[in-house]
Amino acid sequence: MSKSVSGTTHPISRYPVPDLASLPPDMRERIEAVQEKSGFVPNVFLTLAHRPDEFRAFFAYHDALMEKESGLSKADREMIVVATSAANDCHYCVIAHGAILRIRAKNPLVADQVAINYLKADITPRQRAMLDFAVKVALASRQIGESDFAALRDHGYSDEDIWDIGAIAAFFALSNRMANMIDIRPNDEFYLLGRVPKSA
Repeated sequence: MSKSVSGTTHPISRYPVPDLASLPPDMRERIEAVQEKSGFVPNVFLTLAHRPDEFRAFFAYHDALMEKESGLSKADREMIVVATSAANDCHYCVIAHGAILRIRAKNPLVADQVAINYLKADITPRQRAMLDFAVKVALASRQIGESDFAALRDHGYSDEDIWDIGAIAAFFALSNRMANMIDIRPNDEFYLLGRVPKSA
């Protein structure tokens, strides 16, 4: 369960949510490390823990895409997640990754703009090209052609960068659909992250 600002409680998933103490040690350690860093446990960790093998596979691929060194900055990657999650109408992912984007980009305005409509956001032409491609992968991947790659190369993206853009969009298309299907509720804490100083 998740407690709201009003003090009422709401389920965080349509499926049973396991107790943290009952989880296998590797999963519990992963979740506790996130809790220590952020001050709370994002609900996606608790809800996906319903299926331990899939939890491990999901977060292994997540880390391979989102934590490695590459031609994309961490803010770029979060921008891809927010724009594609908005296109897929994923409440949880827009709220959660919008918060992370505010922190990574150090720009709450742009993060909120991308969450609503990246086409109207105050982003660079290079970022716009990146998000055009990512959203096309998320919504119309069968239409991807050489001209889409050429447009990104014109902005200085390497073929490996383009793979990363597409893979992040594709992975989070899976995440968006799972979050919508099982109705993951965003943590209340996400709404203020990156908007006010930590001391406030």
